[in-house]
Amino acid sequence: MPTQDSVILLHGLARTARAMTKMEKALTEHGYTVINQGYPSTRHDIPELAAQTLPKALAQCPNTGSIHFVTHSMGGILLRQYLSQNTIPRLGRAVMLGPPNQGSEVVDHLGGWAPFRWVNGPAGSQMSTAPDSLPGNLGPVDFSLGVIAGNRTVNLLLSTMLPGPNDGKVTVERTKVKGMHDHLVLPVTHPFMMRNETVIEQVRIFLATGAFDYPQKPEREEG
Repeated sequence: MPTQDSVILLHGLARTARAMTKMEKALTEHGYTVINQGYPSTRHDIPELAAQTLPKALAQCPNTGSIHFVTHSMGGILLRQYLSQNTIPRLGRAVMLGPPNQGSEVVDHLGGWAPFRWVNGPAGSQMSTAPDSLPGNLGPVDFSLGVIAGNRTVNLLLSTMLPGPNDGKVTVERTKVKGMHDHLVLPVTHPFMMRNETVIEQVRIFLATGAFDYPQKPEREEG
């Protein structure tokens, strides 16, 4: 059904906009104007990436309707960082897929290694679980947010660093953030969740209604 609303897509660390093309196609077919915004995720720190990326994406949105977001992994932290210093007047709903909202123990273990920094850049090292980490100091969210976490992994080595159910990069628990409206755990992995049909359908439902609709969903969880 046609809509005046826009959806901005933000991919994760060390990925490109191509990672979100299946999501882009699905949401376009549901009538949204979709901006699949790429950014150089490994070249700058999170504040710089947010300051560069979000204005570019927002400038491409039509002048009418709400502006929604769908983010994967670090893309959600860019959105939170931007909103910690700016407002989006027509901000609608957002869905974050596998976001390290409380950081990741993987960064705790590997963030100090030169190969990790070389592959993931300045932003990757900012997503630890330390009390002074960037994600941990962004505060609660104050917009309509749904979070989808995965509990399957294709990286058994990294999963040994993660206490509890995880998607191979982030634990289910650390995807949560205070102020979120809904939280859903699905049997998907971190690298591929944004291409999963069930995930895409739940994204569509949340953008339309402000809640997930999944038959095996646990009771609604607040941050």
